[in-house]
Amino acid sequence: MPPLRARERAQLPDTAFAHIDSQGRRRLPIHDASHVRNALARFGQVHFEDEDARDRARSRLLRAAKKHGIMPIGFINAQLRPDRRLPTGQVTFLLSDIEDSTGLLDRLGDEYARMLAEMRRLIRRAVQGVGGREVSARGDDVFAAFEQAPAAVDAALAIQRTVLATRWPRDADVRLRIGLHRGRPELTDTGYVGISVHAAARICFAAHGGQIIFSAAVSSAVADSLSDGIALRSLGAWRFRGLPEPIPMFQVDAPDLQSDFPPLRAAALAG
Repeated sequence: MPPLRARERAQLPDTAFAHIDSQGRRRLPIHDASHVRNALARFGQVHFEDEDARDRARSRLLRAAKKHGIMPIGFINAQLRPDRRLPTGQVTFLLSDIEDSTGLLDRLGDEYARMLAEMRRLIRRAVQGVGGREVSARGDDVFAAFEQAPAAVDAALAIQRTVLATRWPRDADVRLRIGLHRGRPELTDTGYVGISVHAAARICFAAHGGQIIFSAAVSSAVADSLSDGIALRSLGAWRFRGLPEPIPMFQVDAPDLQSDFPPLRAAALAG
């Protein structure tokens, strides 16, 4: 591929680049087929300021590939293979879900999408800020993974504090439920699989908006590393649909967060 001269580059519109950083620097030209192929090969070498920027660049690049009739199979596989970035072995999962999302959609209308985008951004910042990895974001849920359980708890606290401090569209009362679980899942080409993944989901959906709950597996891994003022409250052992045994559950209590909640949802107290 012939190099793109400075004059030629300057004459290209912004739409001819997959990525424009916060300083206005234009990266990864995609104005013709040869440059699209080059961008596909170099994508992993580019520094992106956050995951949102990476996602936008990836989408632009894939649209350009489609326009020029290029099938980027290797690129797609490289981007989708979670084993390149996700932790293995003992993993702590964090799953979040917006409480009463249907009611919020009715109230916010067209502004719901803006609320959801801001929620995902603040969750990403908190997860990445302590070294966690986002696994997926579907609908109102965000799924993240951490090598260390204390980091997952720190992220959960940061998320809830930011949710409380954020002024949401139409002054809506937006609340997030967060559940954590720790286990040893299998990491495949399509993501994590195993009972620990299902347990994390069940635990999250049992929580109430504003609440952080987690299993005894997480509690035992963080009990000696809690920050000052942070406490664990035992909620007893609970049975969750589809899980073979009751799970002892705990709640994180922090002085600046709500601590009084009804009994867990979608679960039954064991014994």
